[in-house]
Parts: sequence; C-alpha cells; structure tokens
Amino acid sequence: MSNAKPNPPLPWKTKLSLSLAAILADVTRRKNGTINRRLLNFTDITTKIPKKPVRGLKIIDITVDPTRKLWFRLYTPSTDTTNVHSAVTLPVFIFIHGGGFAYFSAASKAYDDLCRRFAHELSVIVVSVNYRNSPEYKYPCQYDDAFDVLEFIEGKHCKEFPSHADLSRCFLVGDSAGGNIAHHVAVRAAKTDSLREMKVIGLVLIQPYFGGEERTESEIRLKKAPLVSIARTDWLWKAFLPQGSDRNHAAVNVFGSDKSVEEITRLDQFPDTLVIIGGFDPLQDWQTRYYQGLKKCGKKAYLVEYPNAVHSFYCFPELSDCSLLFNQLKDFIQKKSQQKN
Repeated sequence: MSNAKPNPPLPWKTKLSLSLAAILADVTRRKNGTINRRLLNFTDITTKIPKKPVRGLKIIDITVDPTRKLWFRLYTPSTDTTNVHSAVTLPVFIFIHGGGFAYFSAASKAYDDLCRRFAHELSVIVVSVNYRNSPEYKYPCQYDDAFDVLEFIEGKHCKEFPSHADLSRCFLVGDSAGGNIAHHVAVRAAKTDSLREMKVIGLVLIQPYFGGEERTESEIRLKKAPLVSIARTDWLWKAFLPQGSDRNHAAVNVFGSDKSVEEITRLDQFPDTLVIIGGFDPLQDWQTRYYQGLKKCGKKAYLVEYPNAVHSFYCFPELSDCSLLFNQLKDFIQKKSQQKN
C-alpha cells in the first residue's frame, strides 16, 4: 500500500481529536519511563454506566478480581432492538481496547461509544475488558487479565451474564494494542482445555499493534502521520516489555522466530482471523506481515484494507470507512456463525 502524502483529507473535528490525543500522549509520557497519571486521568473523558437501559441496551460493570482492579463492561442488547426472536441467542464479542497498553480503559468515552455501537449494529453481546496498564504493570499482565476474563465467564462466576449469550459463538476483538492482546489470548485459548463451553470462532484485529527492531517502509514514509509515530511506539514498547527486552520479543514481533511460527502452526483450534489495515497507518507493514504469517502457518486469515484510513479511524463515526468496517464485521460474524452451524 503506497500513499504520496502522510495525511489524508479529514474533517476538522477528526483532525482536532487526533491532534489532541497525540499531544496528550506526548505530555503525559515522562523521560524516566513513567506516565503522569494525574494529568492523564484528568483529561481522559470516561462514561458512567446508565441506571436504566438506553435504547434497549443494558450496560453494567462486572468485577473479576478486585485486588488487581480487573473488571469488564457488559453490553447486552435486548432482543426487541436486535430484530430477533427472544428465543434466539446472540454471539459474544470479547473486546480489548487499544492505547499502547498504557492508555484508556473500558470506561473511556471513545471505547464506550464504540462498544455501544458494536452491540446495537452487530446484534452482539459485548464484553469490554478493563486490563491493567503499563508501565506500572508490564508484560504479560495485560494478556493474563484478558484471558482471566474468558475463564471467569466460562466458569459462570457472573450471575448477571445474559442467558441468551451464545458462548459457542465467541469472537475475540481488539484494536491497536488490544489487537495485539487479542492475538496472544487467542493463542492461549487454542492451547487450553479450561474453555469447554466457550468457543472462540473468530479473531478480529483492527489495526493491531505489532512491531520489531526493523524500521519498515510504512513507518518511515508515514512518520508524520497523525497519532502514531516511531518515537511514541518505541516508548510504549519499552514501557510494556520486560527489562532488557528489545522489539523482537515474541509479544511484539509475532512471527520473528521459527519457534513462534512452529507454535502457531501446531494450534489446530486457532480461530479464523480478520485483519483490518489502514493506508495511512504507519503500522500497516507489520500488520500485513502478521496476516502473511498466519497464512504461512496454514491458518484462515482475511485481510481488509482501507486505503484512506488513519490509525483509530473506527472511533470516528463521521468517517465513511467506519461504516464500511461495521458492514465488514457483520459479514464476518454471519459467515462464521453459518460455518459453525
């Protein structure tokens, strides 16, 4: 994918939001590898759950482990608003938000809005995971938190979980760093025997955050792209990875070693994967390599490219590509559900 300009034409509202997010990321990062959480918490707009259903959507927060503040936000659309009979079950979207492992939460307005739209437009039950952030909690805490949510739901520890949720039709979904987490959780899920009722039949990675020591063509060409830059991603990888690790760590460069390739090749239960790429995302080369890596491992993978999309385009409903993405997700859900049946 090639673009002559580093930035596509965007509405002023979108440009302003991306610029503010980039500025916030820069001013909250400290040289000593920490984040100014007081400033970040002051500027991160969060959404409280409504006391009553909104447009037929019930939203509640469920605690998994209070000692590590692990919880998820559950979005349950009523069958009256999903155009299905009350006896029909709904797929489950286990969503893992982005933010370079360090920013945002399941309560952040951008992600709360996105998950509400998932539930309404895709007719799915959404589990939005609130994992611990780096650099306070490094690898593999984020992977552990997300996988523990799966086991918590599998073990029926949540009495509020809707009875019409079809755990045999689960989709792991993540954007940016959440896409990275979703991949690694999918690997764990494919290895374990602890998930018996829950079946992950699809993996959706929206502009996933992968990388390596190498500087790719798109990283260099789009170094002035909004939001994502080499300086920011390098800092975030260092904040996330164990001390002494470089960006060729398996968490970052998934197919960077023969061992990783062999591991994924052997996973018979690894789910079919949809990879979403944007033409103005500096990470697109790493995302393409990930897709190609899955294909080489013999896994079913589908690549969708939006030539004019910037990183995080899906958070902006005013962009036409955002609506196209939702159509693509709906098709993927239907296709996988039909194959299951």
